[in-house]
Amino acid sequence: MAKVLAITNQKGGVGKTTTAVNLAACLGALGRRVLLIDFDPQGNATSGVGVDKTAQEQTVYHVVIDERDVHEVIQHTEYDLDLLPANVDLAGAEVELAMAESRETRLKKAVDAVRDDYDFILIDSPPSLGLLNLNALTAADGMLIPIQCEFYALEGVAELMRTLDLVKDGLNPSLEVAGVLLTMYDSRTKLSEQVAGEVRDFFKEKVYETVIPRTVRLSEAPSYGMPIIAYDIHAKGAEVYTELAKEVDARG
Repeated sequence: MAKVLAITNQKGGVGKTTTAVNLAACLGALGRRVLLIDFDPQGNATSGVGVDKTAQEQTVYHVVIDERDVHEVIQHTEYDLDLLPANVDLAGAEVELAMAESRETRLKKAVDAVRDDYDFILIDSPPSLGLLNLNALTAADGMLIPIQCEFYALEGVAELMRTLDLVKDGLNPSLEVAGVLLTMYDSRTKLSEQVAGEVRDFFKEKVYETVIPRTVRLSEAPSYGMPIIAYDIHAKGAEVYTELAKEVDARG
């Protein structure tokens, strides 16, 4: 049965989609069966694995709103992972879910239907704490929280922890912080070192040993619709996301 991880942080620009795409691809390269769920209306995880988000007639929107069979919407990609795609249609789901029955558990229903088909299911969550994010957290076993090594890095973390407690109290009692990932680390600055220390003090052993640096190749890869291990297998980004995949796999 799959381990389901919601990659989440209500702050934007922290490396959620980069992590979702590259961790999924690297877990796949390790021989794990992986499903990447794009649950962000921007659809960047979809395009990040070479799928044209504008050409999709069926997406995760149709799964959560129309309750379309998830098996019919999942796509195989040219990489070692399957995809449940998203596009701008998902932007309307927040409003439509507000009036729907079982509004917080629509994604969980879909995830539960395919749990036995995968080893890992990764959900790329939107940068908000609305109904889409609640759906992701309700469907997940754990939260993987990327935190950028920049000023105000821990801003909003307390709010994220309150959301975790709310979800645990009512919707998903087994939800936990599966891991915290330091991203955009710049070894040349004292700030990155200081932020990394603060995050480790706060989250203790939950912080992954693997740290994701700022690299040009990592930022270039999405524009080619490729995970970093396909874009440049020898790049530093490919090395660190492969190490992260091993760490995530070992934690189970």
